[in-house]
Amino acid sequence: MIESAAFEVATQVRAVEDAIETALAEIAELQGRMIRARAVAGVSTALGHEALEQLALATTGLVTARGGVAHCHGVLKDSKQFVPGLRTTSFGEGDECPPAAATTPLRVVA
Repeated sequence: MIESAAFEVATQVRAVEDAIETALAEIAELQGRMIRARAVAGVSTALGHEALEQLALATTGLVTARGGVAHCHGVLKDSKQFVPGLRTTSFGEGDECPPAAATTPLRVVA
């Protein structure tokens, strides 16, 4: 039960990390689209600047959150040595935390 609970936590931490990075990528794309839309419309850079500033603040918040979750991940990884049944029992090259799910290559089917 302990191992299962720890695996669920590790899996959720990875999902949160991935979600934050996906949100950062989406914001970057949105910023680019906003800038292109302004250029295409041929309007002043002042138009929409406040929205761009707010998006920059959101980006900064997400970067801070990303660091916090990464730090949380590290603390959890260090804490496992104090939980019976989760202590490291081997040395050498380790797998990802949690292990990446096996993926099947995509195929093109006619």
